[in-house]
Amino acid sequence: MLEVTLRHGFPGFTLEASFAAPAEGVTVLFGPSGCGKSTLLAAVAGLLRPEAGRIALGGAVLFDSRAGVMLPPERRRCGVVFQDARLFPHLSVEANLRYGLRRAPRGAEGPDFSEVVELLGIGTLLGRRPALLSGGEKQRVALGRALLSRPRLLLMDEPLAALDQGRKAEVLPFLARLKQRLRLPILYVTHAMAEVDRLADTLVLMQAGRVLASGPVEEVAARTDLPLLGARRDAGVVLACRVLRHDTAQGLTHLAFPGGELAVPLATVPEGGPLRLRLRARDVVLATEAPRGLSVRNILPVVVEGLAAAEGHAAMLRLRAGPSLILARVTREAVARLALAPGQAAWALVKAVALSGPDGEEAPDD
Repeated sequence: MLEVTLRHGFPGFTLEASFAAPAEGVTVLFGPSGCGKSTLLAAVAGLLRPEAGRIALGGAVLFDSRAGVMLPPERRRCGVVFQDARLFPHLSVEANLRYGLRRAPRGAEGPDFSEVVELLGIGTLLGRRPALLSGGEKQRVALGRALLSRPRLLLMDEPLAALDQGRKAEVLPFLARLKQRLRLPILYVTHAMAEVDRLADTLVLMQAGRVLASGPVEEVAARTDLPLLGARRDAGVVLACRVLRHDTAQGLTHLAFPGGELAVPLATVPEGGPLRLRLRARDVVLATEAPRGLSVRNILPVVVEGLAAAEGHAAMLRLRAGPSLILARVTREAVARLALAPGQAAWALVKAVALSGPDGEEAPDD
């Protein structure tokens, strides 16, 4: 487990944050630019000495202001990937990768050279220099170099922020594959919700130097009491699903989640495999009578759990489909007209979803 509690002041800004991250999976630091995400990551890496606090990884203390402990970066065994790849321009891709391998502690466990090359799909790039690589290729090589240093923790500071949409689509599947294949804790900084949906297991929500909430992504993403999430146009919930079956004739994949089933456009995930799904509140319509004769495929029986005012003339409804939470953004006029209230049975009509499978693919369901 990664445990972080720290305080550090800058002119006009103070970072005062505390959170704990599991020993496996991806923990995402999410929030607007300037909220302190990258500063916090720098403190974990040992690139910044906080004024006060404590940082521990797997029981090993990396920093403790009271005890006077401040391990230097090279002893923390953190692999770091920045926005810019920071490859050695005079070395080939293979030489850049082997530089990371030379930095690995003797006897440290981790993926070998061939496994990293296969995992990141960079076998054809080994003889090239960085100047001949695309932005996405550079980031994959930088990630490979970090992995070959056999880190105990991988730190990624907005690794996709400098890439256009095409290059992001190139790199994301490899990050998702990394998450599936290697049991390595990752601390990932981003302000892009799409990256949260695809990669996060744990979400740490930050604003103005403070941690507003932290926990499993399914729980934190559904917090309508947090303006940073509830006010977003893409506000919604994340559901962890399993593929039940593929209907190639109809072009559909049928998913199961705790609380029901959903049909979505044909996905490439094998039957029985995991697939993460985002249900946006703006794409859920509510009915108080069983709908009939509609083009919408997905209709879920739900119970209204609660409602709250949203921006403008909208209201945000919390709906329960079995143990799963679904959000719906509707007008306040609709709430009054349908006499919606907690405890009421209803039907949620899902107009669209966004999918993220283990390889990071995404497809809209209209």
